[in-house]
Amino acid sequence: MQTIWADLVLTSDGWRSGVTLEIDRGRILRMKSDTSPAGYRAGLLLPAPANGHSHAFQRAMAGLSEHRGPNKDSFWTWRSLMYRFLEHLTPEQVCNVAAYAQMEMLEAGFGASVEFHYLHHQQDGTPYTNLGEMSAQICVAAGESGIGLTLLPVHYQYGGCDRRPLSQGQRRFGNTPDRFSRLVEDARGALTCLPDDARIGVAPHSLRAVATDDLTDIVALADGGPVHMHLAEQLAEVEEVHAALGARPVSWALNNLALGASWSLIHCTHMTARETTDLAATGATVGLCPLTEANLGDGVFDGVRYLDAGGRFAIGSDSNIRISLSEELRQFETSQRLRDNSRAALATEVHTTGRRLLEDAAAGGAQAAGRGSGRIEEGAYADLLALDADHPDLAGLPGDAAIDTFVFAGGPEMVQDVWSAGRHLVQGGRHIRRNAITRAYKAAVLPLRADL
Repeated sequence: MQTIWADLVLTSDGWRSGVTLEIDRGRILRMKSDTSPAGYRAGLLLPAPANGHSHAFQRAMAGLSEHRGPNKDSFWTWRSLMYRFLEHLTPEQVCNVAAYAQMEMLEAGFGASVEFHYLHHQQDGTPYTNLGEMSAQICVAAGESGIGLTLLPVHYQYGGCDRRPLSQGQRRFGNTPDRFSRLVEDARGALTCLPDDARIGVAPHSLRAVATDDLTDIVALADGGPVHMHLAEQLAEVEEVHAALGARPVSWALNNLALGASWSLIHCTHMTARETTDLAATGATVGLCPLTEANLGDGVFDGVRYLDAGGRFAIGSDSNIRISLSEELRQFETSQRLRDNSRAALATEVHTTGRRLLEDAAAGGAQAAGRGSGRIEEGAYADLLALDADHPDLAGLPGDAAIDTFVFAGGPEMVQDVWSAGRHLVQGGRHIRRNAITRAYKAAVLPLRADL
């Protein structure tokens, strides 16, 4: 049993003061307001969102793709660099890089991570003896960092909608449906080394990389868990899918897939107004990664229309070029302002911008992760974020104003404590195993950088 006392808590019913939380087996067992301090003392306690979309291994190449080639650079030229980078990664390096990225997620205020994991095989494309070897490395990393993990093995078979073979750079991703089924089972077995809050689902990579007639069988492998898929990230992708399937990616998915709460569609940057409102009505989440989408020049998601239609979203760090909960939320909002020449674009008449973004990201992230978190109430997983109420920019502020300040004027330096399913992993702003995880990360990336 663990006891936390907080001066101010954002619960499912709104702000409550002097709150005592009793946590047992990772969940909030009891919660009482107007109590005297007892147990571990926190200042401003919030639900910690799940990071809804991550490729952890890409953390090791953050900042290394900012040169310009002879022609116009784009997502596709960035992807070519990523493929060259993949030629050198070993399982041990993947594990150490993933643990470091997960540590940074926790220190940024995320309580869990959804890993969209498509790096499966050896450098030449030969499967490991254990098909789930690389998935197992992500699980080992999560054991080291302590983060709540939702693992999504990715099915990736083709190089485009015409079902052309994978390129040399993609050879570590590829599987037939049968081999992918066996890989998922191996990954499911690897997850047993983690606490009970760990989850598994599946991810058909995209409409370009998976045969549409295989989707039903791939989705069934989730066995009720989350199903994620990249959708409508790039204009070239939209055009290719339209030419091959006779419909834009989101329209095709709306008409051919049983979209609902278990689905998360990643990016959806390029949608029509009708697609935006129709997708919102399905109850699926959209996985938004504003910092990566900006870095790769993807475009601006139509957040105002989507949220006005009741749409749900999760926030992810995707390429992990910068891991910061506050900055992802800030980029989401400010992109809407820049496009529309507005302010407080995603605020409501009831809630300020920061509060609305944080609460919606927490609820949507929990849904995307298939995780009983995203809210502070009895029975929920104790994924908790405590801001430093003594920080100079937060001192004396009421709850909503403190969240707004965190989102628009702050960052990880305001994060004091983070719990993942009750595991107290960030204390005083630092991960409890920061030194060891950092040493292992440096040992992993130094030879990779030399190879590049």
